[in-house]
Amino acid sequence: MNSPTSSGCPFHQDAPSPTAAIPLNPPGVWPPGPPTGLTGWSLLNKMSRDLLGTLTAWQREFGDVVHLRFWPEHEIVVTDPQLARELLLTHHDALIRWERGIRIFSQLHGHSVLTAEGDAWRNKRHTLQSSFSPKAVQAFLPTMAATTQQALAQWPTDDPHWPIESALTSLTMEVILQMTFSGGIGADARIAENAVRVVSAAANAEFYWPASLPDWVPWKRAKRQALADLKGLIERYLQTRLKVPRHARPDDLLTRLLALHESDASAWPLQAVRDECMTAFLAGHETTAATLVWWAWCMASNPEAQAVARAEVAQILQGQVPTPDTLPSLNYLTQTIKETQRLYPTAAVLFSRRSTKPITLGAWQLPARTMFLVPVQLMHHDPRWFPEPSAFRPDRFGPEAPEIPRGAYSPFGIGPRVCLGQHLAMTEMTVIAAMVLQRFNLSVPEGMTAPRPVMNVMLRPDQPVHLTVTSAASVPA
Repeated sequence: MNSPTSSGCPFHQDAPSPTAAIPLNPPGVWPPGPPTGLTGWSLLNKMSRDLLGTLTAWQREFGDVVHLRFWPEHEIVVTDPQLARELLLTHHDALIRWERGIRIFSQLHGHSVLTAEGDAWRNKRHTLQSSFSPKAVQAFLPTMAATTQQALAQWPTDDPHWPIESALTSLTMEVILQMTFSGGIGADARIAENAVRVVSAAANAEFYWPASLPDWVPWKRAKRQALADLKGLIERYLQTRLKVPRHARPDDLLTRLLALHESDASAWPLQAVRDECMTAFLAGHETTAATLVWWAWCMASNPEAQAVARAEVAQILQGQVPTPDTLPSLNYLTQTIKETQRLYPTAAVLFSRRSTKPITLGAWQLPARTMFLVPVQLMHHDPRWFPEPSAFRPDRFGPEAPEIPRGAYSPFGIGPRVCLGQHLAMTEMTVIAAMVLQRFNLSVPEGMTAPRPVMNVMLRPDQPVHLTVTSAASVPA
């Protein structure tokens, strides 16, 4: 077949070496996998009911490279960290993302950096990179802290059943709106929160069908309304900003995007500005909110770890808000967030890829148009890489911990498509987590069972999470 692809991409500098020494299976021989029946669509049905559980069962039965055949596709599930890195690094130039999935996402995200391919993606990514660099993120830290301080002041100091998922979602919406538009969401918060849930559920359901009915059919009314609500939210911010003279505009993401439009309207039409704003809003709050909800659950259900993190926050911050100087010293708190991302990665399954030409992956010679699926969650829960994988152990990411195999931990993805906003997300989550622990103790309400993770585009709790919150001042030192 082919040799590994080459690229000038910096991610390839430490890519795995070619696996030429591995004995190759002949072309046309596929890895083992479950029986397909007549069409294989029964496999899709199983995946739609419980994607992670189904993939876990297949990995146990067939190994780290599993072949799924559902007409007209061949899909390879890769759960070996080295092969996952080889696929997404070495063969990056031979892959595109699943076309149908992109069409579904494009209904909301348009042609943003999230959905673009090829040169269009490279140009957008290069242009936007500076706005999400560590230095640029540091400049937003005072906004994060001030927005968080204002939101937490509205939380109760003693509530046995506080809707923490909704509260954290509203808070992360407020933070990303301040950074993107220099404005808050106010009364639109509940509408936007519901709209995000509706469109996520609709997209997740459509992934498992070979085609979608048009959105005008009567039973898609909720989806139509949700799309209209989210697009209307972005449009209001855009139209308001266009009325502001250039010299009076705040230094936020919208102003930077409008500067691109005004310097080259053919490359950056207003629709492109809308698309990037939508992606920034959704990706900027949804994944962060989901991780913080899981983090809050981990803190509540692991009080000893919560106490250690709170003591560190008290010692480092001395009652002040986090700053660029103090934030890097919150080492144990960062470990709790990383361990939360290991247990509950919001991108539990990376977006499916399709090969545009034949590639060799490990011992397998695979033809063009093969689909590939990389379930991050399965690698994060593999006892070969993480002993006692179901246990919450922040020390896995401590300075004395054994080295984790490359590719086994990838909450933000792998390769050139790694999350553009990863520095922003980690900074925001650390700021919010630190300030929550300064003020509140989190515990599990009496009789509550652990929330069950379910895939709804992202990994979410099956039911809205409520926790008991009390004042941190009442916690013994």
